[in-house]
Amino acid sequence: MTSFGWQILAALILGLALGALALSIGTDTEDNPNGLTATLSTIGSSYVSLLRAAVVPLIFTAIVSSIVGLRKVTNAARLAGQTLLWFGITALIAVTIGILLGVTLRPGASAAGDSALQPGDPYAVGTWWNFLIGLVPSNFLGLSVNASFNADTGSVSATPGFNVLQVIVVSVAIGIAALKIGEKAEPFIRLTESALAIIQKVLWWIIRIAPIGTLGLIGNAVAEYGWNKMGSLTWFVAVLYIGLAIVMFVVYPVLVRAHGLSVRQYFSGVWPAVQLGFVSRSSIGTLPLTERVTERNLGVPRAYASFAVPLGATTKMDGCAAVYPAVAAIFIAQFFGIELTLVQYLLIVLVSVVGSAATAGTTGATVMLTLTLSTLGLPLEGVGLLLAVDPIIDMGRTALNVAGQALVPTIVARREGILDLDRYNAPRQGLAFDNSDAEPGAPGSPTKLVSQ
Repeated sequence: MTSFGWQILAALILGLALGALALSIGTDTEDNPNGLTATLSTIGSSYVSLLRAAVVPLIFTAIVSSIVGLRKVTNAARLAGQTLLWFGITALIAVTIGILLGVTLRPGASAAGDSALQPGDPYAVGTWWNFLIGLVPSNFLGLSVNASFNADTGSVSATPGFNVLQVIVVSVAIGIAALKIGEKAEPFIRLTESALAIIQKVLWWIIRIAPIGTLGLIGNAVAEYGWNKMGSLTWFVAVLYIGLAIVMFVVYPVLVRAHGLSVRQYFSGVWPAVQLGFVSRSSIGTLPLTERVTERNLGVPRAYASFAVPLGATTKMDGCAAVYPAVAAIFIAQFFGIELTLVQYLLIVLVSVVGSAATAGTTGATVMLTLTLSTLGLPLEGVGLLLAVDPIIDMGRTALNVAGQALVPTIVARREGILDLDRYNAPRQGLAFDNSDAEPGAPGSPTKLVSQ
């Protein structure tokens, strides 16, 4: 009962059961959701809100700390270039696999004409123009307020939000400035690093209640969309997970072995972060643990890991930005009876390799999918077809994202001869977020590692 993995499994099963119960109860005479459905929806949305609340301070402190940490790394420019290169290589492989599966297994053909599936407008739309505009900060933290007016009641509601891309741009600029200033920036750097440690601790508390959030998210998905609509997308979910599994359990092991490393040690080292990514559905939410397993389990030097992993958490998305948009775009084209050309397939590859920063590490990949659809000229209403299973597929997408975010720094460190092989090959022991080995000479074994 104290095992995080078993708690998540129990939450998934209980969420499905409660969602089925809420679905059987149905709505009232005015088509309002019943109490159980409303409760599940509140639990799920509240957990996502908690994660989102930690996104801005975590991104800012993590990116600033990672950039100033490069002052401790020799040949930092070469490491940064190699990291971006391997981000692109793995994304290219992943999107190619997604396209091949979409073309050969045709998930959209089996769903075409299904009356249970109805197109709907996406809640967020990504275009290249909006992507470029989004890079220009409107204020210090990219904060915004979306207001709406209800003509029937005369009320005005406002919802605060933030632009993650703008937060990244501001953080990068401040980090580079602190790096250039040098000694005068040391107090600010120490404050930022201290704030990062505090935020990571708070985030870990949020993550520990992930089973409760998972219960609400899965239960609400069943209650809101029903078995018929979710069942209509079974083949799409299966094809997507086949693609995710091929990348994680075939492509990644091949890359690991090609660099002379143990596949078993890679998976045993990265698995705690993969498991957490599967549950939290947020690369940013998993960032602290991903960085720790990359450093402590996989043997990547701390100065480099603190740069590469936060960068990957915001731009390295093999699941959300490569496999998923490829399979989903082909699904939508097949559903509407649209034949894609070779040029359009090449555009899918281009968007996935170049535009992955549009996902920005938050839960969901709607922006990336709409960016792909708008580039291909496909109907954006197709996004609504997939909302019923989004919580289910988002788990697998994020798990693959996290695995890739740890893989690339490991490969680059190995290629550059800075990987700690003794640590990489050491037995896995210890607890997640155990700080006994946080600093050299601290109490505890220097090779204490994060385990499942």
